[in-house]
Amino acid sequence: MNKNIHSVAMPPTYGEVLIPCGKTQLKGDLAVPANARGIVLFAHGSGSSRRSSRNRFVAEQINDIGLATLLFDLLTPQEAEEDYHTGELRFNIPFLAGRLRDATRWVREEASLEGLKIGYFGASTGAAAALTAASSDPAIEAVVSRGGRTDLATEVENVQAATLLIVGGLDRTVIRWNEETYSHLRCEKMISVVEGASHLFEEIGKLEEVAELAASWFKLYLKPSK
Repeated sequence: MNKNIHSVAMPPTYGEVLIPCGKTQLKGDLAVPANARGIVLFAHGSGSSRRSSRNRFVAEQINDIGLATLLFDLLTPQEAEEDYHTGELRFNIPFLAGRLRDATRWVREEASLEGLKIGYFGASTGAAAALTAASSDPAIEAVVSRGGRTDLATEVENVQAATLLIVGGLDRTVIRWNEETYSHLRCEKMISVVEGASHLFEEIGKLEEVAELAASWFKLYLKPSK
């Protein structure tokens, strides 16, 4: 990887990376704007991957405000094939949170990303993984959940990262889960209901609202240290 990644001009530099996770490696897509002041790691939802068009749309808006992004596969191709048939790994939140912690460790050890403040963006079950991983890492500065299965997260009362929960106004069950999670969070927090949006925010203009909310949250909480 280019060790002078911060010195390049806009637009962001893009590259595929390999993230060590125990005895295996996970593929990731890294985008770093010039003079990036923070980085957001994306944890995709059940049955998805780093290729998620929704997450990539949000990531582009986050790049536009000067933050780096890392979208990576939580599962290897073999694990994804197994999960396609069994559906077991996508709901194994401790396992997925462990993968997110591995990716976080890689970011901290990567020389070209040294010193960047770290945030998490999680969708569906990925949001549960993000909250669970953040609960044991006080250095995570911000978390954004999109349509999160926050009912599956553990120890959310220990999350210190500023947390934004985004839910669709038509997604009644997920609203209830997120409101319950919100009541247990002890950190800086906000819940935002996007009116007229379903679970995947497929309605016209709704994903744009999610991206704007997320970018604004990360811009606020991943500010450089003075």
